[in-house]
Amino acid sequence: MSDIIQLLPDHVANQIAAGEVVQRPASVVKELMENAIDAAATHIKLVVKDAGKTLVQVIDDGHGMSATDARLSFERHATSKIKSADDLFSLNTKGFRGEALASIAAIAHVELKTKRSQEELGTQIEIEGSEIKAQEVTVTPKGTAIAVKHLFFNIPARRNFLKSNTVELRHIIDEFHRVALAHPDIAFSMFHNGSETFNLPKSNYRQRVVNIFGVKTNEKLVPVEEETEVLKISGFVGKPEFAKRSKNEQFFFVNNRFIKSPYLNHAINSAFDGLLKDGSHPSYFLNLSVDPKTIDINIHPTKTEIKFDDEHTLYAIVRASVKHSLGQFNIAPVLDFERDRNLDTPYDYQNKRASTPSVEVDRNYNPFQEEQNFNKRSLAKPFKKESAQWESLYVGMESKGTKTGSNFSQVEFESQPESQGLFNDASAESRQTTYQLHNKYIISTIKSGMMILDQNRAHQRVLYEGLLRSLTVREAVSQQLLFPLQLQFSTSEMEVLQELKEDLEHTGFLFSEFVKGNVEITGVPINVAESEVAIILEQLLSDVQQEVPDTNFSAMDLMAKSMAKSLAIKTGQSLTRMEQEHLVNSLFACKEPSVSPTNRVTFITMSVDDFDKKFI
Repeated sequence: MSDIIQLLPDHVANQIAAGEVVQRPASVVKELMENAIDAAATHIKLVVKDAGKTLVQVIDDGHGMSATDARLSFERHATSKIKSADDLFSLNTKGFRGEALASIAAIAHVELKTKRSQEELGTQIEIEGSEIKAQEVTVTPKGTAIAVKHLFFNIPARRNFLKSNTVELRHIIDEFHRVALAHPDIAFSMFHNGSETFNLPKSNYRQRVVNIFGVKTNEKLVPVEEETEVLKISGFVGKPEFAKRSKNEQFFFVNNRFIKSPYLNHAINSAFDGLLKDGSHPSYFLNLSVDPKTIDINIHPTKTEIKFDDEHTLYAIVRASVKHSLGQFNIAPVLDFERDRNLDTPYDYQNKRASTPSVEVDRNYNPFQEEQNFNKRSLAKPFKKESAQWESLYVGMESKGTKTGSNFSQVEFESQPESQGLFNDASAESRQTTYQLHNKYIISTIKSGMMILDQNRAHQRVLYEGLLRSLTVREAVSQQLLFPLQLQFSTSEMEVLQELKEDLEHTGFLFSEFVKGNVEITGVPINVAESEVAIILEQLLSDVQQEVPDTNFSAMDLMAKSMAKSLAIKTGQSLTRMEQEHLVNSLFACKEPSVSPTNRVTFITMSVDDFDKKFI
């Protein structure tokens, strides 16, 4: 029997490696931008077309490469970052695997232009599916410009698994945020389909956060600074009142590398314990500096998860640092119950002396003099003239009554005939058919026994079908606001709202301004209060970013679900008898009354036999 184990060809091995390295266009953006940072670039430009499916280009002004280095960079396990295994435990760079460019070149058309500062001419290389098509000398500025075109052109199955442009662009923006936040000392810019999405100048960390997430973010930030022998923490956390329903503004950076750490995230949530509403998540932008020898960053293909040597100590330090910052800036509640902050001396008056108030008295004031004048004026008024005017209103009434011969001794009243009830039950009108239990459930009697209805889920189903009908028919009614409502959103949130704008208008929202970071709303749906608009849009953005819809139908369906969840009657809300009956009738007028929009049961029934069994 012949041998069956054989070595894979390089292009096949590269395609397999690409499955771990390159999952979507955002993975290419991450790898290329990290390489540009390692090349000591001061300005990095990202150009994207069709959400990265057609083109991902990164241009930097870093060191550049020689002709030999440019050719070797596309070979597997080629890197300038490590030389021995010991270097893996003292890494201060990003692109150290030596697989990124080789994997990208295996599944795309790649064009590389690079030049070092001391050379007059640069190098241009063109690769298609790991095959080098051309290498020649070219004129190019200092640095490196690498363009990745037609991603997954030779793997149609992988290309078919890519999501819609909206979803893929959102992933690219997320990766751009992670890299840009970790390096505020580098200028970044991003262009999508020819339009500028971000332009981030070189700045400090606070300005970088504000430039990415909007001007309003500045007032939400609380600085966190702590330095110990084990860990150095710097950055910001968001004030509790500005907590969001999504986790889009949660960033951990360890040695300038973005990571995901549920363990440290729990430390932040523990520090905010008692300060947040249910379902809200705090915002944080924290940089952790630790000894590279105490962490292992080579445990995950994307390097977003790392292993700490002493996680318990880091947990305690992070939690204590955040809690200290919240208390230091008067964010945490004061434990002095006797203190009334309304009685605190304002800053403007702390150094001023108290002045004795002066009292001025009018010694000529006589209150009895005015009362005497009033009595004299009232006595002088002729009551006879006024009474004569009242008597004139009834002139002719007596003669008219005598003339017609009618008086008030015989009076007839019109009355409607009494309608007979269906069952001739005198107490039918007073009988109550619905009851509310603990402001959560509605109990209604039925022929076979009793029905128990969850008021929140039932109302979600009613609203969901109504909103879906409005989105489909596109005939929603809107109410105008007396004063337009101004709302602030980040650039990534504006991208999502731009996609949902048309569908939102079909539900009743009216927008008069839709520019960078600012949204002006002039009309809202008739069943939406002005104070709920910001909550609804925030919940909608959170649901869209988490569920990631792919088609227009699913986007409309998700929007209807999100708005129904925000507008539905909450648990704990008391309902009148009429409201209870209306909710029950509206639920059973729906197409699918038995389940909520999220496929959860809306009501259960219990028969009389079930009750009889309980008393056996």
